Amino acid sequence: MTKGILFDLDGTLWDSSAIVAEAWNKCIEEKTDRPERVTVDDMHRFMGKTLDVIASMIFPTLSADEQMRIIRMCFVYEEEFIKANRPYFYENEEEILRSLVREGYKLAVVSNCQVGYIELYLYHCGFSSVFCDFESAGNTGLSKGQNIRLVMERQGIDKCVYLGDTAGDEEAAREAGVPFIHAAYGFGTPEAPDASISSLAELSGAAGRLI
Repeated sequence: MTKGILFDLDGTLWDSSAIVAEAWNKCIEEKTDRPERVTVDDMHRFMGKTLDVIASMIFPTLSADEQMRIIRMCFVYEEEFIKANRPYFYENEEEILRSLVREGYKLAVVSNCQVGYIELYLYHCGFSSVFCDFESAGNTGLSKGQNIRLVMERQGIDKCVYLGDTAGDEEAAREAGVPFIHAAYGFGTPEAPDASISSLAELSGAAGRLI
């Protein structure tokens, strides 16, 4: 049996919210005449949502096309800001993930983000070799649950858990038919996770009980 642990990104493997908020606000100020600005708390509310939903939350009075035009400009600034500024990684992350690989788990990242965002995490983390795969909604156009199944199929994973911090992550795990572990150190509050951890250090034990 091939075992896997699949990860959400924001609020699960890193916290880029302050950097992203700064980037988006600078873009909106420099590239538009819009009054809207986002806060770190706003970014936490956006985590796990698809890009069109986030755009509609920030610019509800604009047309869908205009919302997406601005948010795409924000992504250009975001990429530049994150590449220049390493986001916050959780305590002992590298050590814990390497240990999970030694325990026989295949690790992968599945997020609702745009193309290039997971790549920024891999660029900064310095231990990208622990991951066998990654996938995003921006790349496939699929739901997070569908992308979880896609990665499982590509990697021959028979059983896995999905670690995330939001209700949307829980829904994705249910759609994929895999157990959901709540990263309670993140930003969201799911309804009925199969397990909950307060730090990455607890992940091995929780996964072992579910797989």
